[in-house]
Amino acid sequence: MPLELVTVPCLEDNYAFMLHATESGETAVVDVPDAGPVLEALSERGWQASEIWLTHHHWDHVDGVRDLQEATGARVLGAAADAHRLPPLNQALRGGESCRFAGHAVSIIDVPGHTVGHIAYHVPDAGAVFTGDSLMALGCGRLFEGTADQMWASLGKLAALPPETLVCSGHEYTLSNARFALTIEPGNPALKARAAAVAKAREAGRPTVPSRLSEELATNPFLRAGQPEVKRALGMEGAEDAAVFAEIRRRKDAF
Repeated sequence: MPLELVTVPCLEDNYAFMLHATESGETAVVDVPDAGPVLEALSERGWQASEIWLTHHHWDHVDGVRDLQEATGARVLGAAADAHRLPPLNQALRGGESCRFAGHAVSIIDVPGHTVGHIAYHVPDAGAVFTGDSLMALGCGRLFEGTADQMWASLGKLAALPPETLVCSGHEYTLSNARFALTIEPGNPALKARAAAVAKAREAGRPTVPSRLSEELATNPFLRAGQPEVKRALGMEGAEDAAVFAEIRRRKDAF
């Protein structure tokens, strides 16, 4: 494979990701909750970080950036809209733009909702999208800054990617997300099977991230707010999709 993907557990339930170009030897690190585990993962493989990609400004995604940059000299990329509250950027990015990593295209997607300046990175040649705290495994981020309408639109952009895409999200919340999802669609056979698999993986200490977008489309209640069966379950058959999403988000916040 020209691009190798590695998931790096950080802090209590965060993830960083490393995307390594086997031919050039370049490595991009996506979000840095803590530099230590990332540096250890790089050292184990004999890799050197060349770029740091930031999805949003929250401390548990950026606190390790300075230490990683000092240790490696990596360039830092992040959203132009959030440049004032991110670590200093070497390259400011805007949604709809593309950049290159080791000769591979990287599409920048605006995904406001969790924060207003949140972006995602889609790398078609890796078959992966790095979503931070926007689309998550069986969930989505809380609406700390944005609106339900914004987040629903953001999720729609991500849902339109190829279904085989790996969704590389920022936290190991999947077990609790599965428990909540079953309160929305208790009869969904794909969801029941996934919830059982997630429980088994966590019992064994295995990560449940990244996930396949196809799995999310079949089981994630936040992506399924427009489905007739979800609307019926909530007694919202005539409601707009974004309103159904908002109700699901409200219920999850109180779960």
